[in-house]
Amino acid sequence: MKLVERYIAREILLPFTVVILILVGLFASFSSARLLAGAVTESLGVAGLLKLVLLKTLIALEVLIPIALYISVIMGLGRLNKDQELNVLRASGVSSSRIVFTVLTVAVPVGIVSGMLSSYVRPWAYAESYILDAQAEAELNTNRFQAGRFYGSEKSGRIVYMRSKNDVDKQMQNIFHYIRKPEGSEIVIAKQARQIQPTTTEPRPSIQLSDGVIYRLSSTASIDDVIAFKNMTYFIDNDFVLNYRRKAAATRTLWESDQPRDIAELQWRISRPLATILLALIAVTFIRITPRQDKTERMYLIAALVFAAYYNLAGLAKTWVEQGVVGSIPGVWWLDLFMMLALVFYALLSGRKRIS
Repeated sequence: MKLVERYIAREILLPFTVVILILVGLFASFSSARLLAGAVTESLGVAGLLKLVLLKTLIALEVLIPIALYISVIMGLGRLNKDQELNVLRASGVSSSRIVFTVLTVAVPVGIVSGMLSSYVRPWAYAESYILDAQAEAELNTNRFQAGRFYGSEKSGRIVYMRSKNDVDKQMQNIFHYIRKPEGSEIVIAKQARQIQPTTTEPRPSIQLSDGVIYRLSSTASIDDVIAFKNMTYFIDNDFVLNYRRKAAATRTLWESDQPRDIAELQWRISRPLATILLALIAVTFIRITPRQDKTERMYLIAALVFAAYYNLAGLAKTWVEQGVVGSIPGVWWLDLFMMLALVFYALLSGRKRIS
């Protein structure tokens, strides 16, 4: 790479590094605050919380990386344009196509990294986060529960309460458990309870309940069930986490599927490198290489609107494929094709203006 290309690439990579670190920090902070507000530490602990934040950040990188590159191209070339350095380079024989090629030398490797994250790291992170989410939703880690407090989850519709607890032997007294189900709801009241840790023979966590009553309230039947028990082992099945989930499925699995939702997920993953490169090229169009432009605020506003429109349309394209509104061809690619044609049209229009 020649001196000019290295100089332009450096002007892009430096803000890219800063912006991606800021975005990752902001996202991790937001995720931590949201999970803390949901009392995740009560069921997973601090280590589980940190792991869940890390996984969610890895998932978000497929969006954060294109955003950071988009912003850094505008910032880097914008500074060169504002300081008249682009005009100097152009007067020295550096063409606009050469500058675009330099941007591509940065955007293509970043796009490949984004694609690898989307195709391999993101599914793994989703699978791990689903397991942690299920552990938090299950509310089975009663070792962290405190007496006299309600622990609930809006997502699972579960509420757990204990009046007293012996921290020495982990025995709980006067337990109340409510769970919302599709066919109704269930209330379990017991005098005593003790958590049973998973073993090799029984990997599912459970709670041993004594001297209690189960109220099964049905929304369809006319009669509800009331069951008294002396001893009962209560399992909360977390197997649904290990079931097939599109976002956690391997890319090869999606490739072999003919379901519209699987096809949409696969095309979304494959399109991430192209989307990253296209966004970098779109960012170049906001920099007028010929005359100097001082309307920086206006440029950033338009760039933000274009980015928001692009990602909203990308989500819409994926939804259309999931719902069968658009077939696997053109799939989600129609938006990228449209943007490529728009960039080609812009390049031809700019070339005609220079000639005239």
